[in-house]
Amino acid sequence: MNRYLSSSLVLLSIFLCVNAGAQNKKARIDSLLKHSAHLGILNGNVLIVEQGKTLYQGSFGFADAARKVRLTPQHRFHIGSIAKEFNAVAIMMLEEQGRLSLDDKLSVFISGLPRWADSIEVINLLQYTSGLPDLKWNTVTSDGQAMEMFRQIAKLDFVPGSQYAYNNSNTYFQRRIIEKLTKTSFNNYVKNALLKPTGMYSSVIDPLETEPLMAKSFSREGVQDPLTYPQSGWTAVTLDDFYKWSQAINSFRLLTPASTQVLLIPFAPNKQTGLGGGAMKDRKIQTHVHDGSARNYQALLDVDATKGRTIIWMTNSRNAQMFAVTEAIKQILNGEPYKLPKKSVFELMQKKADSLSGAALIKYYNDLKSTLAADYTFDSEAELNMLGYQLMNKGRLDDAIAVFTYNTKLFPSSGNVFDSAGEAFYNKGDWKQSFNYYTRSVILDSTNQGAREKVIELRKKINANVH
Repeated sequence: MNRYLSSSLVLLSIFLCVNAGAQNKKARIDSLLKHSAHLGILNGNVLIVEQGKTLYQGSFGFADAARKVRLTPQHRFHIGSIAKEFNAVAIMMLEEQGRLSLDDKLSVFISGLPRWADSIEVINLLQYTSGLPDLKWNTVTSDGQAMEMFRQIAKLDFVPGSQYAYNNSNTYFQRRIIEKLTKTSFNNYVKNALLKPTGMYSSVIDPLETEPLMAKSFSREGVQDPLTYPQSGWTAVTLDDFYKWSQAINSFRLLTPASTQVLLIPFAPNKQTGLGGGAMKDRKIQTHVHDGSARNYQALLDVDATKGRTIIWMTNSRNAQMFAVTEAIKQILNGEPYKLPKKSVFELMQKKADSLSGAALIKYYNDLKSTLAADYTFDSEAELNMLGYQLMNKGRLDDAIAVFTYNTKLFPSSGNVFDSAGEAFYNKGDWKQSFNYYTRSVILDSTNQGAREKVIELRKKINANVH
C-alpha cells in the first residue's frame, strides 16, 4: 500500500474515533438534560464547549410562567451576581488607565457620606470587605434613594479589610465610582466599553417588561417575577454573548493578567471576589467559576481552561439541582460514571421551614426519606446544608445548629458539613463547640484554610476566657 495512503487512513481512523467519542458524549449529555427537564429541575438554556468547540447547546422549557412561549437560544436571562463582573472589570480597566488606585478611599469619589467613607478602599469594594451594611433592598425604589439611605448609616459593620460580607452595597458603590470617573451612566459605560468591544450585541441592561426575547423568571408555583430591580445596572445575556464574555476574560481582551488575578483571588479561601473565583498559573487562567441568582433566575459559569472547557447554564425557574446536574455533565465529559439527578428534597423542606423547629424538620426529613427516596435526593449533603443556611440567615441559630449537626452524622466524612456547623456555633458565640467542629473540618479537609484560621482565632478566644 502507498505509504501516503496508509498515513491518510490512520489519520482518518483517528478522526473518526475522536468524532465518535464526542458524539457519544453529546448523546449522553442530551439524555441527562432531557431527563432533568422531565423531572422539572431544568427550565433554561445550556451551552457546553469542549476543546474550544461547541459540543452541546440546548433550550428546555418556557420563557414565561404561563408556559406559552418556548425558550430559544436567542432568549436573554438575568444572571444574578455574575453581572457584577461587569462593574468589577470596569473598575480594573479604570485602574489600568491610571484614573483610580485600588487603595483610593470611597470619599475621594463620593461626597456627602459619613466619615466611614474615609476608611473604605476600592479594593474592599471588589473583595466584599468594606464593612458596609446591606440595605433592605426590597424597600429601595431608586439609586438616588439608596444613596440617601447610605448617608443615614452611622457606622460600618466592621473595620474595612478585616472581614468578609457579601452584599450588594459593595456593588452599588463600584457603579457610582465608575459613573463619577467616566461622567456617564454606568449602563452607557458598560454598553460602550465592555459589550460592544466583546461583540455582545444581543445583551441588554436593565430590560423593561416589553423587551422582546426576554426569559421571564417564575416560581415553582408558576408566579412570574417583575423584571426590574431596586438597584440599576443589571445586564441580561444570551448563551452566545455569555460565552463571548467568558472568552474575553480568558484571553485578557479587556484586562491584563495582573488585573485579572486581582479579581480572581478572594480575600480568603472559599470567598467570592469580583470575578467570583478561580485560579491562574503562569499568567494564564486555569479555572473561572461564578454562580448567580436573582429572584427565580439562576446562572452558572464553569470554566476549565486547561481542557478548553466551558459550561454555561441559565435558568428562569431556579432549582437546587443545578450544581448536581453540572457535576454529572463533567463526569460525562471526563468519561466517568454519573448518576441521573433526582428532585431536590430541600425544595420540599424549605416550604415547611417557617413553621417547624429544627428537630421537627429533621423528623420531617426522615419521614420523607422513608417514602420518597426513589424520586428525591437524600444522598447529598447539600440538601440539609442549604436548609441550615436558610435557617441561619433568618437568625434561627438553634434550629440551624440542629440541622447542621444532624448533617454531620449523615455525612461524617465531609469537611464541608463540619465547617457549616462550626460557622453556626460561631455565630451563636459558642466558641468551644465552634472550635470542635472547625477542628474536625480541618482534619477531614486539610485544604480548608478558612477553617484553619477560625481554629487559630477560636483557640485564642477560649484561652482568653480561661485566663
